[in-house]
Amino acid sequence: MSTIKAVALYSGGLDSTLAVLTVLRQGIEVKAITFLNHFGCDISDRSSCSKDPFAASVKFCFEVKLCHLSEKFIEIVRNPKFGHGRNMNPCMDCRILMLQEAKEFMQMTGADFIITGEVLGQRPMSQRRDALDIIDREAGLRGRVLRPLSAKILKPTFAEEQGLIDRDRLYGFGGRSRKPQMALAREFGLTEYPSPAGGCLLTEPNYSYRLRELFQYNPLPSLNDYHLLRLGRHFRLSPSCKAIVGRDEAENDMIINLCGEAGVSLQVPDVGSPVTLVTGEAVADVDIAAAAALCARYSAARALENVTVSVSASGETYSLKVSPADAAMIERLMIEKKRTQAELHPAS
Repeated sequence: MSTIKAVALYSGGLDSTLAVLTVLRQGIEVKAITFLNHFGCDISDRSSCSKDPFAASVKFCFEVKLCHLSEKFIEIVRNPKFGHGRNMNPCMDCRILMLQEAKEFMQMTGADFIITGEVLGQRPMSQRRDALDIIDREAGLRGRVLRPLSAKILKPTFAEEQGLIDRDRLYGFGGRSRKPQMALAREFGLTEYPSPAGGCLLTEPNYSYRLRELFQYNPLPSLNDYHLLRLGRHFRLSPSCKAIVGRDEAENDMIINLCGEAGVSLQVPDVGSPVTLVTGEAVADVDIAAAAALCARYSAARALENVTVSVSASGETYSLKVSPADAAMIERLMIEKKRTQAELHPAS
């Protein structure tokens, strides 16, 4: 008898790990695939995750393949067929894209079905019963996606109907509580897994606001443009350029590492100062002067009437004397989601 094979959508989180272990326990061979994009937790940077998200794959001996969604994902962020969530998160379109990619991998490897760690009702946009049906249909995988943690409260899939997997040994979890999953993790001996608090940057209000603003002025952002959205304070200087002001030494270093010689960078010498980067094209003298004022405002020299700012551009460095930006200038130029009165004064 040939080996039964499954492809797993695997994030490294608790639910996807439990889904894999549930299927492995039935003697099914699992190949996991992790999809990367410009807006998720950077698995190469362990400081961005509380624990190694792939430790379980080593402990429980299953293979994980990494696949970057790249420009395919950017397009659905811009124009999702099924819309955005509360911010810029195209959750349904994202799941469809991942399943379409997993379908190709399933066919390439000769696997029988796909598994995911989704739990019915856990997420309001993409894990409703009707949403799961739409996602499977749009991905061309109706009946081929097994969700082991919620299988008993969902319709039987191909794998269950064909006896490839025992439905009685699957689960019926539903809702937002993670207590059943945590109990199951103890049963499996799964003691370390990332916190569910992290995740997609597209669900974060301020990042999403910055991203919308970036798309408005720059239809073809670079990879560095996306990375820079996570760092510093952002200011729109003109339709063609903006300034990014580091908030601490770590951000200063990351801004320098991301941009190197590109763009115009500014600092106030001899005092504590942010790195300020001017990005974009057609940078005018007035834009550099505005960036210098912002740099001075967030430096240790902010109380001085005039501040000398060092400007580096095109391999040359020169000094510019400016007055630190005032509150009105900051309010006018800052790219930031403004909080509503309801958010500022929530009902008790």
